[in-house]
Amino acid sequence: MNSTTDSGAASLSELSVLVQSLGSPKILVVGDLMLDRYVWGDASRISQEAPVILLKADRSEERLGGASSVASLLAALGARVDLCGITGEDGASHRVRSILDDLGIGHKSVFADPSRPTTVKERYIGRAQHRHPQQMIRVDYEDCKPIHKNLEERLLEAALASLEGVGCVQISDYDKGVCTPGFLIPLIREARRRGIPVLADPIRGGDWNKYSGSSTLTPNRLEAGLAVGRTIETVTDALAAGGELLEKFGLQVGIVTLDRDGMALVRPDGRAHIFPTRPRQVYDITGAGDMVMAVLGMVLATGADYPMAIQLANVAGGLEVEKIGVQPVTIAEILSDLHTSGATLPIRENGRGKIALESEIGLLVNEARQMGRRIVFTNGCFDLLHAGHVSYLAEARRQGDFLVVGLNSDASVRGLKGPTRPVHPEWARAAVLAGLEAVDIVTVFGEATPLSLIRRIRPDVLVKGADYRLEDVVGGDFVTSLGGRVHLAPLEPGLSTTQALEKTRTVEKNPLAGMGGNETRAGAA
Repeated sequence: MNSTTDSGAASLSELSVLVQSLGSPKILVVGDLMLDRYVWGDASRISQEAPVILLKADRSEERLGGASSVASLLAALGARVDLCGITGEDGASHRVRSILDDLGIGHKSVFADPSRPTTVKERYIGRAQHRHPQQMIRVDYEDCKPIHKNLEERLLEAALASLEGVGCVQISDYDKGVCTPGFLIPLIREARRRGIPVLADPIRGGDWNKYSGSSTLTPNRLEAGLAVGRTIETVTDALAAGGELLEKFGLQVGIVTLDRDGMALVRPDGRAHIFPTRPRQVYDITGAGDMVMAVLGMVLATGADYPMAIQLANVAGGLEVEKIGVQPVTIAEILSDLHTSGATLPIRENGRGKIALESEIGLLVNEARQMGRRIVFTNGCFDLLHAGHVSYLAEARRQGDFLVVGLNSDASVRGLKGPTRPVHPEWARAAVLAGLEAVDIVTVFGEATPLSLIRRIRPDVLVKGADYRLEDVVGGDFVTSLGGRVHLAPLEPGLSTTQALEKTRTVEKNPLAGMGGNETRAGAA
């Protein structure tokens, strides 16, 4: 693959403008419709009848799932959605149609099949001590046999008739029998003939030839690994898999979603990029893939390019995992997250560059070690980079040949420094550190201490400031047990982020306080 400096990454302001101009594109969603049921309650004791947790239910809820979930997420973003699929002929079917009506989602191309039940996923969610809800068990009601030929023909006819004015076709395949080759292949062919982008969220395993000719697929690392016949452990693996999928299935671009590590994008000319996402507090991964799919389709339907679509999909997917169950992410939430978190993390070309994902840091360090380099590690918040930081990092680099800097995430900084910190978001702090010659790799970690990161890196030298005692350095015992050493670097007197912020606040309250002695006396005179 060819390296390039043109990643197509959008700035924060460009992404914000795009979000506000998405409008109401028409999108056709085809695939497996489902009904998601949630039963909530307190899980506070063990049943007397059996050694199982007793859930004292206090409320229940029904939401759309599968392809209908993608449709609902698109509708919440403002899209005009037509849905094509099947249900059973039962109470769950009536409930699905009622919710579709409430959301304004067109379903004239949703047909009932009396030979099968409507797919239902029933989740039981318990709260420990009246808080911290967690999914306890899921019960599925379904029939996954392929649909009958006559129903397949009816679906295809309805889908083709719905293509007029469509900005994107989204295929949501959960392997429940709707997405047959006889349905998808002619639909994809006609959509592409009309210049309509086609996105397919593929099944896990099985024959993917039915998606051939799609604009792109959105497999996760496990699904992509099964498709190419090997495990995807690193971003380099993901980029290679994306290129294989692109060629094998005649795609416009290859995409592999990498959960907390973001997304990999490969273009036909060999250009390849990793689009990172920032660390999140994960409450429930349910619906994250659907959310990513919805935003990709929404953005591509407006004519925007893949990098912009992926960056916004990363943001929306991250917001989704912070919710319990599948809940819509709104335009307002995406805009708020863009402005408060700095969503445009620097793009790493072909899995290389100075800013590394935590999941790949081990591989990068091992490569450096195999080249005979002595690995040095240090960490910090590096909120307002000043001359003391520059001197400290240069001193750290002199202790070896390859300096890895662990950067506290925004959440981690808040936990250490309080709610007013950090001043700059992690993506901006990482970009500034990466610009220093002394720094070889920057990686963000979300824990309060870097101990797990140190264990993964196994540095030869661990560096902290001289204001620490050797016995207080986190990870020091581990490093010395491997034969490494801890180095306490001297600090520049009078230089610290806390002092700089205090001085700024003082000057804001009394502008004269920021002047030197002579200037202050002159002003007073």
